[in-house]
Amino acid sequence: MSLAQEDIDQIQNLIKKFISESPETLNANVRYELDLRERTIRVEEELKHQRELMLEGFKQVDKRFEQVDKRFEQIVEQMNKRFEQVDRRLDQMDKRIDQIDKRFEEIGRRLDLFMFWSLGITVSCAVFVVNYLK
Repeated sequence: MSLAQEDIDQIQNLIKKFISESPETLNANVRYELDLRERTIRVEEELKHQRELMLEGFKQVDKRFEQVDKRFEQIVEQMNKRFEQVDRRLDQMDKRIDQIDKRFEEIGRRLDLFMFWSLGITVSCAVFVVNYLK
């Protein structure tokens, strides 16, 4: 059974009339929209608060990095000073080692002279003894 266009129009009008006359439906939609708006506002406020917290956290991290950079620069300066001190000490040790090398060379020369003179005296004594015994 098919409906005529008039019947369809009449049904639509009745449905519209029923919906417009029923306050529960209107109130429910309004309440639902208000609830959604309130929730949206709360979510937006919370997101704003979270954003503020994140920005504050980023600022604190930046400050901490600046402190770490300053401390790192101080440590680098201290290490440079220590390296300079070590370099000076090594230069002093090099001078001392050079002095010790010179002393050993002098001792070596003295030993060479001593051995040369000892050999000369020994040979002379041996020649003298051989000539005296003949």
